[in-house]
Amino acid sequence: MGRIEDEMNTKFANGKQRMMSSIVFTSNWIQNRFGDFIKPFGISSQQFNILRILRGAKEWLSMNEVKKRMVEKSPNTTRLCDKLLAKELILREKCHEDKRVVYLKISDKGLELLSEIDQAEAQIDMCDYFENFTEEEADLVTNVLNKMRG
Repeated sequence: MGRIEDEMNTKFANGKQRMMSSIVFTSNWIQNRFGDFIKPFGISSQQFNILRILRGAKEWLSMNEVKKRMVEKSPNTTRLCDKLLAKELILREKCHEDKRVVYLKISDKGLELLSEIDQAEAQIDMCDYFENFTEEEADLVTNVLNKMRG
């Protein structure tokens, strides 16, 4: 990947416009690479995110709590969870007091899949995407992105 102007074949009116385009373009580039990595495991990057959230929770979480914790917010969380449920990667239980509330938990099969993915991820080292960065540069980029989000 080169300069954003060359990648997008365009000129920008100012640095902030170039920065915004570069962030969005790079985000898509990373998502596509990760999507290619995760595809052979039969789940999407969003489904992977849900499984990671549930593994980290170590207890039942409400669907709304899962939605809040997702990296990429999705209006399709219910559909994504339905697919994970069909693959027996998660468990679902309705709240007894309020039938509108649904609780989710990762299944043993889901934990096994995440373990497989973790092993594959360790072999290719996802950080290779950023091999051109020093630790100081990585910290700088992280701080700039944190500043952008407020």
